[in-house]
Amino acid sequence: MIDKLRTKRVLIYAAKCVTGVLVVLGLSWLVNYKDIIWVLISVMLVLSPDGSDAVTLAVTRIKANVIGAISGFSLILLHQNMVLMMCVAVFITVVLCNLFRLEPATRTALAATIIVMTHEAGAHLWDTAVERVLSVLAGCLIGLLITFIFHNKYASQAAEIILPKIVDKGGE
Repeated sequence: MIDKLRTKRVLIYAAKCVTGVLVVLGLSWLVNYKDIIWVLISVMLVLSPDGSDAVTLAVTRIKANVIGAISGFSLILLHQNMVLMMCVAVFITVVLCNLFRLEPATRTALAATIIVMTHEAGAHLWDTAVERVLSVLAGCLIGLLITFIFHNKYASQAAEIILPKIVDKGGE
């Protein structure tokens, strides 16, 4: 019984991750957007393998991502010394996550901070950073949408019908 539940959870999580990849690739193709890595990373950071609190955890991770992205972006604008500003941004991100009680998602926030801050400068110091902030936010929203889709009652009922057949066939 425990193995079946674990297998079901792993299959649902894998399906969410694959769905995230397909949605990002499809949308990027539709809008002709090439720099998809940051969107993909953000989607994967928002998705959760555990179904019991997946929506709550996704929302928490999105809030943390926003804090990280804003911290990184703000400090890029403040000063050009990358080492100093990244250290300050990481510190601020950790403190803000703690103040907003988002500790479980602090690593996600730190990833967003670093994604926004590490880039080659374009025509302006901040142009790539703006694109990365938007990529992180788009990835977060896609991850949240996937979480809602996979964890609504109809998806759960469909999984109950389909997955036992898959798990039983795997045990034969």
